[in-house]
Amino acid sequence: MQKKIHLIAGARPNFMKIAPIVRALQQQDRLAYKIVHTGQHYDREMNDVFFEELGIPQPDIFMAAGGGSHSQQTAKIMVAFEEYCQTEPPDAVLVVGDVNSTLACSIVARKLHIPVAHVEAGLRSGDMCMPEEINRLVTDSITNWFFVTEPSGQQHLLQEGKPASAIHYVGHVMVDNLLYQVKQLAQANTADFETGPLKTSLGNHPYGVITLHRPSNVDNPDVLQRISQALKQIARQLPLIFPAHPRTQNNLKKFNIDLGPDITLIGPQAYMPFLHLWKDATLVLTDSGGLQEETTALGVPCITIRENTERPVTVEEGTNTLAGTDPAQILTAVDTILQGRGKQGRRPHLWDGNAARRIVEILARELHP
Repeated sequence: MQKKIHLIAGARPNFMKIAPIVRALQQQDRLAYKIVHTGQHYDREMNDVFFEELGIPQPDIFMAAGGGSHSQQTAKIMVAFEEYCQTEPPDAVLVVGDVNSTLACSIVARKLHIPVAHVEAGLRSGDMCMPEEINRLVTDSITNWFFVTEPSGQQHLLQEGKPASAIHYVGHVMVDNLLYQVKQLAQANTADFETGPLKTSLGNHPYGVITLHRPSNVDNPDVLQRISQALKQIARQLPLIFPAHPRTQNNLKKFNIDLGPDITLIGPQAYMPFLHLWKDATLVLTDSGGLQEETTALGVPCITIRENTERPVTVEEGTNTLAGTDPAQILTAVDTILQGRGKQGRRPHLWDGNAARRIVEILARELHP
């Protein structure tokens, strides 16, 4: 008899992570699944085309449990997911990453005696001011099966007393999806993307891409001003394109920060148009965790504007440089790349596009002893 898994996603990036798992589940007959969208974030880009591009069906259930503070959001997701589990009890719950939906659904599952699988387990920044770090720690404290993306994940979990038999180094589902989308992009009509004409207007000239969204960077006027001054200086020698998160755009206006004429500010982009933009960039400046990994996977130089990273393999083996928020360090990192002395990097072990298949094989074995 098939065992049933609930796959939890709360925001658009979560669907990028569960998509390869769904595709792997579709290729076997031992495990059935339901896609659960908690509604943590509403995203107008998540239409039929979005799921078609990912090669997965629409969610089986949408909870509309988003909005409010972290506590309110987490509580609403817990209540809605508990009701669903009591109506449609699964044999296991699979969560990804470190969003509030990950935390909420893990707690509900374990209180209902349903085992939890955590994909991207064991990542740690050491920064307890990050809500994501709290979500990671709490989720991993009650997880049954840990699927890790890099050596540091294994090390953290072992140091925290997790049994080695429950820790599985499988590679990275985000890289699975990236490689899948790169193939899709080759067949796409990129002229229809907002980023298509923008790239065309640059000709063959080098350019950089910026993303900034972390509260520690964009909610503090002094920090955002310092970062912006560094970006303006970089843009004098390398044109920069900035698909800005609404929160970031609002704060730039609120703090009266002018980015100058050499930075092109555009709205947030769907996955494929954004991939089309950054994959050919000379460098990427970001505070995103996922983009640190994706740039490493495609060999694009990345400068992370944060004081820490929960993804050290991107620095130790990949193309990522952790520059902090000091303008001098950011400028030095950029100059190193522009002078041709940047990291070559390599794709880490098992980042080969087959992580989801490994996860499904392990879960099938664990649920069918």
